[in-house]
Amino acid sequence: MTADWYKRRLLLVLLFILAFNYVDRLALGVSLQSIKTSLNLNDTQLGLLSGIAFALFYSTMGLPIARWADRGNRVTVIVVTTTLWSVAVSLCAGARTFAQLISIRIAVAIGEAGCIPPAHSLIADNFARPQRARAVSIYMLGAPLSAIIGYCVAGWLNQFYGWRAMFVCLGLPGIGLAWLSARTLREPRLAVPLTDDDAHASMPLGSRVGNSAAQPLAEVIRALTKNRTFRHLLFSFSIASFFGYGITQWQPSFFIRSYGISTGELGTWFAVIYGVGGLIGSYIGGDLASRWAADNEPRQLRAMSVMYGLFALVSASIYLSHSFHFALVMLGISGIGGSMVLGPLFATIQSVAHPRMRAIAISIIYLFANLIGMGLGPLAAGSLSDLLRPAFGQESLRYALLALCPGYLWGGWHLWLASGAVRHDIEATHRHVARETQN
Repeated sequence: MTADWYKRRLLLVLLFILAFNYVDRLALGVSLQSIKTSLNLNDTQLGLLSGIAFALFYSTMGLPIARWADRGNRVTVIVVTTTLWSVAVSLCAGARTFAQLISIRIAVAIGEAGCIPPAHSLIADNFARPQRARAVSIYMLGAPLSAIIGYCVAGWLNQFYGWRAMFVCLGLPGIGLAWLSARTLREPRLAVPLTDDDAHASMPLGSRVGNSAAQPLAEVIRALTKNRTFRHLLFSFSIASFFGYGITQWQPSFFIRSYGISTGELGTWFAVIYGVGGLIGSYIGGDLASRWAADNEPRQLRAMSVMYGLFALVSASIYLSHSFHFALVMLGISGIGGSMVLGPLFATIQSVAHPRMRAIAISIIYLFANLIGMGLGPLAAGSLSDLLRPAFGQESLRYALLALCPGYLWGGWHLWLASGAVRHDIEATHRHVARETQN
């Protein structure tokens, strides 16, 4: 088997795992209204269910799992955690109370925390810096693919068979993916790497990075937080996640309440917008970065900053309009534009982080982004909707989501600040790795 063939297979397997890792969260958004009716919940409870109850454990468990990934076998991490969350998603069908459903969602969160950090770390070890933006963008195609499954398939399953059957159907494929990972993926630390990684292809990864794997976790975190680029990317992604999760988790409910469409129809529209649009945007973003700004992270970050500003304007237009079709068009534009930044953003994180700190770097990003974003964003939107209900009635959710849209400008500002520091920080990381190699 050639190195190129293995790299394509690696990306494909990780892509599908990522897709099903995201699916249940999107399906939860589609079925929130059904769960609300079935369990007699209010919007604040739904915000807790889709937000902090999941995000607290997803975020905090990410650190020890990422530490395991940075020090051990990342394929094993992916296999074990994928099996856990797949089984737990299916068990959501058995929940009869709000407390039961939250408890099961916590188990889902713990399992899903082991997906993204080790996957990014594996990709970074198998692809050299100029190819990383494209490789990470291909991997991130799993997110829009999950939209096709999570919105379209889940929407119709919920409409015809109910939300309980929906969760069973969405949880089972992950078990097969865990088996496939165990059979087809390999840990490059156990053998000579297949590709050049930052001009050190002749030596195993452990030899190239010295003893950094043995550093205490506190020292690893201290080293990352001293990195100015990493700090700005952390702030940017956390801020964007707060407003992004707050908006997207409630978008299905907004369209159902304001325009009265069914979950099946809504799921089909969202699958096209976030699925097909996201696939297009993710690929184009990575391709443009690798084609026109390879090894030029400052240019990539400035372009992403501009995209965030445009994204804020387009998102606001969705809720300012009372035309269903205009709102869908603007949602489609935002779906393409918003997904274009993901590949270059995460590739930059991997480039500024030490090779043995990459999983932890991603985990820290997701720790804060999910606690602040996934944890508080949906809760903030739901609580704001309840607060505005006396004044706006059924349309209160529209104005709650509109109020969150300008927040993307704040996230874009941090990307612009990061562009001024990124070249220095990447060079500093390379010098550090070179010193360790010589020693």
